Amino acid sequence: MASTTVGAPPRPNALTLMRRSSAGPYLFIVALTIVMYFVLGPRQFVNALTIGAIYALVALGYTMVYGIIELINFAHGDVFMVGAFVSLFVLTNVLGQTGSATSLEQIVFVLAIDFAVTMTIVGVLGVTIERFAYRPLRNAPRLAPLITAIGVSFILQNLVQIIYGPSPVNTPQIIPPTARVDIGGISIGWVNIFIIVTALVLMIGLQIFVSRTKMGRAMRSTASDREAAALMGVDINRTIAVTFLIGSALAGAAGVVQGLYFGNIQFTLGFQSGLKAFTAAVLGGIGNLTGAAIGGFIIGFVEVTCANFGFFVWAQAAVFLILIVTLVFRPAGLFGQQLGERA
Repeated sequence: MASTTVGAPPRPNALTLMRRSSAGPYLFIVALTIVMYFVLGPRQFVNALTIGAIYALVALGYTMVYGIIELINFAHGDVFMVGAFVSLFVLTNVLGQTGSATSLEQIVFVLAIDFAVTMTIVGVLGVTIERFAYRPLRNAPRLAPLITAIGVSFILQNLVQIIYGPSPVNTPQIIPPTARVDIGGISIGWVNIFIIVTALVLMIGLQIFVSRTKMGRAMRSTASDREAAALMGVDINRTIAVTFLIGSALAGAAGVVQGLYFGNIQFTLGFQSGLKAFTAAVLGGIGNLTGAAIGGFIIGFVEVTCANFGFFVWAQAAVFLILIVTLVFRPAGLFGQQLGERA
């Protein structure tokens, strides 16, 4: 009898191993961070982290809503814009601030009230939008809520334009832009440190909430299988409402730090920043909190790198080019998982 020899399977190449490995995205992020530090230098590196932190906070709202009801909430960028204007109103009309604070106690007091009021108002706005614009269309064809989201976006833009006008509006920079600290021989603005630390605290808090609380488990079960979660006693309407509340509150926090850092806001802010934040969510893996956050930082680095080399007008093109290349090799995004369609 003739023997049959079975050859060994072909050895996968490095690219295939990278695509299969769960550590691949993390290695990519570490390598990118190191390269960017030496390419940009310390000051621009911190600037990129700061801008990326703002995008990351907005991107979390996109990925939370999509993960739980599979809706691309295009109004979320304008919820962020409303947050910036609510923060402006609180600072100027409620607290009477017209410029930078003069003491640490004043900074803590003003920012604590500003964050609390803005995040609460914008969170309630998100819940209201979900209740009256999205919930009635929850079982409708997917195109219906998508068009509704675009309509809500235009409504928010026009309302803010009517109230504040079409021109950019200056916002009080409570933390003086000139206040800096030397860390390891590197001069870093206190406002940069505040924004980065605030964003990280909110991201970690969100991760703990989703992974360790009863409502977080309800959110994860609803995202996995809404019908099965309802059969197990999960209040679907309440869970989705809480998701919108948290995502919108994070967008409100991003609106606060947007004004603190840049010193001016405009009613068109939501479209541009929202588009970049949505790109960040897709880049990281839509529905993945870690991926959305890291995607936001990547977008920040891309923007600052383009500006640093005099190609700021090409920043958006570079962002989408990186997105396309990433999705070619990892269709679910850097940290997403390829899943089949839900039944």
